Amino acid sequence: MKRNYLPGTQIEIINEVERGRLKHALFDFDGTISLLREGWQNIMAPVMIEMICGKTTPTQDIIDEVHRVIDETTGIQTIFQMQKLVEMVRAHGLVPEEEILDPYGYKDIYNERLMVPVNERIAQLESGAMTVEQATLRGALDFVRMLRDKGVRLYVFSGTDREDVRNEAAKVGAAPYFDEIWGAVRSIEEYSKEKVLKEIIAAHQLHGTEVMTVGDGPVEIRNGKENGCIAIGVASNEVAGHGWDEHKRERLIRAGADILIPDFAEGSALLNYLFPTS
Repeated sequence: MKRNYLPGTQIEIINEVERGRLKHALFDFDGTISLLREGWQNIMAPVMIEMICGKTTPTQDIIDEVHRVIDETTGIQTIFQMQKLVEMVRAHGLVPEEEILDPYGYKDIYNERLMVPVNERIAQLESGAMTVEQATLRGALDFVRMLRDKGVRLYVFSGTDREDVRNEAAKVGAAPYFDEIWGAVRSIEEYSKEKVLKEIIAAHQLHGTEVMTVGDGPVEIRNGKENGCIAIGVASNEVAGHGWDEHKRERLIRAGADILIPDFAEGSALLNYLFPTS
């Protein structure tokens, strides 16, 4: 099927939206702006498989189920993914009940393993062995700066723990551009991307396309569309730091994205589309 790109760009228009009204924008963080957690799926999947199977050899069905769950829940708070893990552990019945942890126990195991490469990258950033450009998706910082210069109020709403996302946003130089940086907290009732979005809409009396959600996961795209916002899907190849990830693209289309981009290299063209002059 032929793709509908803005002329001369890789900006793919899936749905025409009302433009020129944008006042507030909410960004996912990992895989949308920061690459510090690139590869998190390759850490979560083995953790889930190990916890489900215990001492039993994993079957292909279990492996496929784990990858499907991760794919469907990208962008949600980690604790919800761990709640799903508890359900899967019990459903498969390969681990004695007394050895099954609660979601926070599984989250601690996952975070401990994930933070090994994340802390290595932060150390590389601090030593100069890694540049900010290498630690962020191509053009992301320039794009948020241009949006802010347009008078758009910017927020991060992430599934990563709040303390960590705030720290990592500072490390990659993104923090100064955002009015607020939200992330997961211990109380799952206190925070969700949908809750933050609805509160911003209500607090500022916003309507529809005055708000935009931007991210590489289906959660923030669905949240945006369910609230009448513009939804930009970032189908990013995180390993390269730029270019298309076709699997992400299909996932974001299914979630309802209005606009798809591989990265923010064409941020100026995207901004001109969002704020037409005539």
